[in-house]
Amino acid sequence: MFSSKHLLGIKNLTKEDIQQVFEQADHFKEVLRRPIKKVPSLRDVTIANLFFENSTRTRISFELAEKRLSADTLNFSASSSSTKKGETLIDTVNNILAMKVDMVVMRHASPGACVFLSKHINASIVNAGDGTHEHPTQALLDAYSIREKLGSIEGKNILIVGDILHSRVALSNIFCLKKLGANVKLCSPPTLLPKYISSLGVEIEYNIEKALAWCDVANVLRIQLERQNVQYFPSLREYALYYGVNKERLDKLDKKIVIMHPGPINRGVEITSDVADGEHSIILDQVENGVAVRMAVLYLLNQVRVGEVTSVI
Repeated sequence: MFSSKHLLGIKNLTKEDIQQVFEQADHFKEVLRRPIKKVPSLRDVTIANLFFENSTRTRISFELAEKRLSADTLNFSASSSSTKKGETLIDTVNNILAMKVDMVVMRHASPGACVFLSKHINASIVNAGDGTHEHPTQALLDAYSIREKLGSIEGKNILIVGDILHSRVALSNIFCLKKLGANVKLCSPPTLLPKYISSLGVEIEYNIEKALAWCDVANVLRIQLERQNVQYFPSLREYALYYGVNKERLDKLDKKIVIMHPGPINRGVEITSDVADGEHSIILDQVENGVAVRMAVLYLLNQVRVGEVTSVI
């Protein structure tokens, strides 16, 4: 059984937890290929999707995963809620839980918001991204996609290139890939690397050509201008010139590498369209796998939740 009733971050998971998610996702991916893409696994379970930040892919992916599992869903948008009137996070969630909600999927701008919430309410919490901290389901679907493409993750050379400093995806990916035995290298301007990053057991390469020549997989991250309150590099044009992943750079390699991107894509900045849409890319596979992986996470967490309820009774 899964080791926790919450998914707050990859850092808290065991390798066995991650393997359980993958095995369950394999099953649900078969379900999603059937004519009737629905199972009653979470029938009578109510899930609240609380998104305090804008989201497209993650929110739709979770909503679809919940519907495929036959769960009842409640969608909450901060822009049209009482949080605009000064209501606290706990009051907002407690009011929702009073409506007998079993699980909460939450995205929040503050790092640690999901951990904070898990200490104050009884429902299972799934972290859908908390500030610049973690985005565990994205890391799980990224690793699952690599496993699907290459057969395994252990021993593979995985490059993460882009805005590491502001990326919750990068941190979760590092934790996940290291637990699964991958070699992880980062490529980014020095100004976009956190000071603590070397303590996570990853290598750093500032030359994009050398980094691409080293890797089996390149996970390209978006430049998050909305989180940058100072200028970290001269211009987007210069960033693209020195760190952008383009077809010219890939054509120079003596091997084919896998290209990934968690989205949304800034085409022409961190990656060009001919690469994002090209033969190297598994970006749309990531999107497809996201539904199966999130179905697996919700299913496994509900097993723990039901087990705890049964043991109390």
